[in-house]
Formats: sequence, C-alpha cells, structure tokens
Amino acid sequence: MYELFIAPLTETYFQKALIGGAIVAVVAGVVGCLVVLKRMAFLGDALSHAMIAGVAGGYLVMKLLFGAEAHAPGMLLGSLIAAIATVALISFVSRISRVKEDTAIGIMYTGIFALGVVVVSIFRHYIHIDLMHFIMGDVLGVADSDLWVSAFVAAIVLSILIIFFRHFQLATFDPVMAASIGLPVLLIDYVLTTCVSLVVVSAVSMVGVILVVGLLITPAATAYLLSDRLDRMMWLAALFGVTSVVGGLYLCVWLDSAGGGAIMLFCTLQFLVVLAVAPKYGLFARWMRLRNLVPQQVIEDILTTILRYKKTTPLEIVQQYVHSGKEITRALQRMTQDGLITGSDKGYTLTENGEKEANKVLRAHRLWEAYLEKIGTPEEQLHPTAHKLEHISDEKTVDYLDEKLGTRGRDPHGQTIP
Repeated sequence: MYELFIAPLTETYFQKALIGGAIVAVVAGVVGCLVVLKRMAFLGDALSHAMIAGVAGGYLVMKLLFGAEAHAPGMLLGSLIAAIATVALISFVSRISRVKEDTAIGIMYTGIFALGVVVVSIFRHYIHIDLMHFIMGDVLGVADSDLWVSAFVAAIVLSILIIFFRHFQLATFDPVMAASIGLPVLLIDYVLTTCVSLVVVSAVSMVGVILVVGLLITPAATAYLLSDRLDRMMWLAALFGVTSVVGGLYLCVWLDSAGGGAIMLFCTLQFLVVLAVAPKYGLFARWMRLRNLVPQQVIEDILTTILRYKKTTPLEIVQQYVHSGKEITRALQRMTQDGLITGSDKGYTLTENGEKEANKVLRAHRLWEAYLEKIGTPEEQLHPTAHKLEHISDEKTVDYLDEKLGTRGRDPHGQTIP
C-alpha cells in the first residue's frame, strides 16, 4: 500500500505534476462548462494547435533580437497573440462569407498550425522546439515557472468568471434575452474566448495539446451528465478534472507510461462510467425510461375506446379493443396520473381533458376515412387504414385533410366528424 500510494507523493516531480495538473484541471473544467454549453469544443482544439505558430514566433523574436534561448514569457506572449489572431480570423471569415463557423475553425487552425510547422522547419537552426513535446506535453517534468504561470492565469480567469458569472450564464443560455436587456453579448463571447485562449496557452507548455483539450472538454461533459445547473456543473467539472489528474498520475507511475496519456485515459474512463450510471441522463436511466415508456398509440386507442363506449368502461372492454398486452396496465396508470381518465371499481371514465384529447383522435380518424374514400380506397379498407393513420393527428395534418374535404361534416359511415 505504501509503495502504491504514499511513495509517489514523496517524489518532487510527482508533487509538482499533481499541483500543476490540478491547477490546470480546475480552471479548464470551469471554463470548459461554458465551452461545452456554447458548443465551442472545436475552438479549444483549434487554439491549442494554432499556438505552435505563436510559440515559434516568440522563440524566434527573442532569439534574434535579444539572444534569449527558449524565453518562456516571450513564447507565452507569442502564443497568446496567435490564439487571438486565430479567433479574429475565424470570426472574420464566418461573418463576411457563407462559410459556417465550424468550417472556418477547421480552415484557420490547420492553416496557422501549418504556418508554425513551416516556420520551425525553416528556422530550425535558431528554433529548438520539440514538436512531440508540444503535442504530448510532459506533465512529469513541470518547471517552477510553469506552475507560477498556470497559477497566475487560473487566478485571472476564475476571477473574471466569478465576477461576471451572471453575464456569462445569461449570454450562454439565452443570448437573445441578454441582448434585449442591454448586455454586450459579442463582447462577452470575446472575453470567454480570451479566457479559453489564456487557459490553453498557459497549460500547453506543461501538459501538451492533447491533454489541455481533453481537460477542457471531458470533465465538463462528464459534469453535464449529472447537473442541470451551471454553478453545480462547474464545481463538478473542476472535481472531475482534479480526480482525472490524480488518478492519471498514479496510473502513469504504476504502469510506467506517459503522464499526459494516462491522465486523459483516466478522464475518458471516468466519463464512460458516469455516462453509464448517471441517474438522469445515463445509459441505464435511458434504458429504464424506454422500458417503462407507454406508446402514444396505445394511449390514444384507450381514449377513443372509452369515448365510443360513452359510459364507464370496464377493463375487459379496454383489453378487448386495445391489443397491446402488458402495456395497457402501465398506460392506464400513466393516463390516470396525467389527468386524462379517472378509475373506479366499475371501470374508467374520461376527464374533461381526456375527452378533448379523445375527440382530437376521433376527428382525425373520421377525416382520414373520408379522405381515403375520396381518393378511391375500397370500403372494407377504410376503417383499418384510418385506424393506423389516426395517430398522425397533428394540427397541420388535420387542417389539411379538412381543407381538402371542404369542411365535410360526416364520415363515409354517416357519423359526425367532431
């Protein structure tokens, strides 16, 4: 037990990885909630890849002008400029052309990423950047400067999100209302994008492109399966991000594997477990809902059966005309709960709402019969065919049939159309 859990904590590299990874995980998880809700997941990937151009540019400028080798602040500033330029180009292309935003993201980030790769290859005598390290990161080799930068960025981003939480919340869920009450929705979007850029820029040098995108999206998506409130979702996302880092680092030590890959693997497994067992949106809960689901057709058949019987309808009569086996009992319980019918020892009776719904179905049935007769359907097929079609009883369809029949008052059997 000591060797498995306590011994790694005594190592300096593990402590730094734990602290640095936790800082990144918390801020990425919180920001990631807004990214997921606004469907901007692709943007995080775009920013992290486009940053290589900024890193290369910052490295080259500091090397040629000041003779500084691998100057972290210079590369950080270059990365931020590249991220902002990417966002500006994406916004420009999507606004002035018919190209959609997701397509613009794909075009711009691959183009800027390619620019970075070309610059690194052309100036390879001046720029000494390990592209593999940039993509995969080295969470077990975190430097003190990386910790300070990530902590500083996390403090700024979290402060912005806390102070303007209501603004972000409203602009995310109802941008039209936000604009109508005078909130600068476009500015809020730009602030959010800048926050995402800061998180990505500060974390890539420490955890790499793949891990920063994973920590931005996966913990937030995991929390989304468990919460319908933004504040609770953010807390859960931060928690899942930290547990991913802790579990992934231990997994990395136990298996002697890459740190970033182990963290992302643990994060993904965590998501899959929650996806399976989430009480409201999980796969098991969905299976239970489908298992207990009562088909609308059965409910409508019961309504019309009771309506045609014109009095309290015994269960035997319902079972005689509605051929759906075990679903009848569940349907009757569901209809009683929904206030469509009332039950007694003698049978079932329609409520006012139930009678209204039953008449809608009956009207659709008789209109379909009349329409089928008009187009030449044989008389013996009118009722069974209309019985199948009566469940297509939305308002537009029924109005269309009524218009085609010239507001006909009776069906082919002489019965009044409600």
